Amino acid sequence: MVLDALIKIKNEMDPSLTFRRSCREGICGSCAMNIDGCNGLACLTKIESESSKETTITPLPHMFVIKDLVVDMTNFYNQYKSIEPWLKRKTPASVPGKEILQSKKDRAKLDGMYECILCACCSTSCPSYWWNPESYLGPAALLHANRWISDSRDGYTKERLEAINDEFKLYRCHTILNCARACPKGLNPGKQISHIKQLQK
Repeated sequence: MVLDALIKIKNEMDPSLTFRRSCREGICGSCAMNIDGCNGLACLTKIESESSKETTITPLPHMFVIKDLVVDMTNFYNQYKSIEPWLKRKTPASVPGKEILQSKKDRAKLDGMYECILCACCSTSCPSYWWNPESYLGPAALLHANRWISDSRDGYTKERLEAINDEFKLYRCHTILNCARACPKGLNPGKQISHIKQLQK
């Protein structure tokens, strides 16, 4: 994998090389970078053993670079925080201290959203995010917004929709679906954004 090559370079050739990594299993999202022009996780991207072609590795595009392959994720995480990614209820659970149950049908509505690992591959592949990073929430944050909008246990659907019903926060998405092509988990943020737009009508 590309991550193995980077670790080898750091251990044996250049100890100053800086990059993020943790789980090495495509779960944490730490090693997101641009590999041969495509965003992805270094731990999941194979080096073709039969090819003599060089691999070009750069930081995630259109992000402030801290050092080498490490980018500043502050704005990205602030946007995620702004959609309040936690369960919010107006009424307490019917039985205090017990879980709030869902039907299998309602639980299935969350598939394709909860799997997001916040690696930023989708957002940093989106031209609208490149040009409006301070105002457009981006594919990752909007996917998570829809995850909570679609959750039958959450009591703030109307307020969540109103909070992102904005020309820049939501409607900068032009559905070119770079986000879906870049997602290492096979998710489709563009589809979730379209769902939010339909609910706004």
